[in-house]
This record gives sequence, C-alpha cells and structure tokens, in this order.
Amino acid sequence: MHGPPLNQKIDIPGVKSVIAVASGKGGVGKSTVAANLALALGRRGLAVGLMDADIYGPSVPIMMGLQTVDPNTTPFPLEKYGLKLMSMGFLVDPNQAVIWRGPMVHKAVSDFLMKIEWGNLDYLIIDLPPGTGDAQLTLTQTAPLTGAVIVTTPQDVALIDARKGLEMFKQVRVPVLGIIENMSYFETDTGSRQYLFGQGGGRKLADAAAVPFLGEIPIDPRVAECGDGGEPIVQRFPDSVAGKAFVRLAGEVVGHAKMSATTLPEVEL
Repeated sequence: MHGPPLNQKIDIPGVKSVIAVASGKGGVGKSTVAANLALALGRRGLAVGLMDADIYGPSVPIMMGLQTVDPNTTPFPLEKYGLKLMSMGFLVDPNQAVIWRGPMVHKAVSDFLMKIEWGNLDYLIIDLPPGTGDAQLTLTQTAPLTGAVIVTTPQDVALIDARKGLEMFKQVRVPVLGIIENMSYFETDTGSRQYLFGQGGGRKLADAAAVPFLGEIPIDPRVAECGDGGEPIVQRFPDSVAGKAFVRLAGEVVGHAKMSATTLPEVEL
C-alpha cells in the first residue's frame, strides 16, 4: 500500500477531531506541549490519541516511557496513561538513524493515519516535526484536520519561524486554532513572574495574524525532568503551575476546535 494520492483527504474511522501541533523551528518544546495537551484532554474525560509524526526524531517513546517495544509482537496503537499512542520510535531501534526521502516519509505518515486502528477518539493529537517539510505537507493534504496549534517561545527568532508555520497552514487552508507561548515565564516561590526570554511575543504574533492566543506555559524544570523520565508533568504533577497551565490550554483548544468545526467550511485542496 502506497498511501493516498496527494491532495486526497482520507477518513479516520471513529476519530471526531484531528489537531496538529506544529512549530516553525525545533527547541520550543512542541513535543512536550503535544504530549501534555493530550494528557490534559484525557483528564477532561475525553478519548485521546497521540500520533508522533516526527519520523526522523520521534519523542513519544521517551516521553511516555515506552522505549523497549518489540514491533513484531506488539499490537498498535500502544496505550499508556489513558492515551492511544503511535510513533516511528516504536518501530526502529533508538540508535538507528531513519534516512528516508520524501515518498517514504509520506507513506509512513499515511500508514499511521490509515492502518492504525485508532478506535473511537474525541481527539487525535498529531505531533508534527519542526519546520515545513514532507511530513507536514503529507499531513495537511491528507488528514481531515480540524485545525492546528502553533507553539512558539517569546524570543524574536522563534516568532519569526512561527510565522512560517502560520503561513504554511494558511496556504493549505487548514484553520489555525491559536498560538501557544511555551517557556513564557518563571514563577518564583512568592508568586511573582520573571520573563526570562521577553514578554508578550506570542500574543503579539497572534494579534498580527488574527488568530487566537491560547495561553502561556511557564518554565518549570520538572517539565523536562518528567518528560525525560517517561511521565509528563500533567500526569505526574497535575496540580503544579505548569500542569494547571496545560489543563487550561486544553480547555482553550477544545473551545476553538468546536468553533472551527461549526463555523468554517470544509475546503477541498
């Protein structure tokens, strides 16, 4: 099976909404946001799947503590923390480099969408690789996306690249549900906020692009520690400042996804 032709939308049986989490560059915490967003949606009583579309650098196995999977004996998708999970990292050795050209990336992403039996899901969250390459093009042209969220950090260099992500979704006519500003501030023990990388950049970008600003995620060393330890912060410390921020973010995403589904016409590419 070679996957659907470009520009042909496919149907994912049982999946109500598909949301892409994207960024214009690496290093902004996009995969961390995707994983914790999926868990936060699950805490709202929703059925959620998380698909890792980063073929070259999959993060889901580490973040979910599933690094020792035998693809020959394991049924997919995997399940952990109430989420259904799929990643290229489940199929290849962690030390093996995936050196593929565009058509092979297209086939892998298409197979994840079509061949995996996701079952009945309220949301399928798709963690895109950074940038605007083959995986992004395949996904935006074939998956029935409800919309996309763009992850950025406050620095100007990150905002410049985030604009590229916004432009990509605009060109392929996928609604942008909003902007998330990650690593926005550090909250001290006294409750004051220190804006280490600047302030308000994500909101300014959202205003300039006329898309919603979904919220700020604070800096917390435990976010990285929990992800590296296979138990994201929403799962391990849901009542932390960062954990609560992700839960609020999930509420914003649900609201804007419902609005997108009911007010925006479906466009054939």
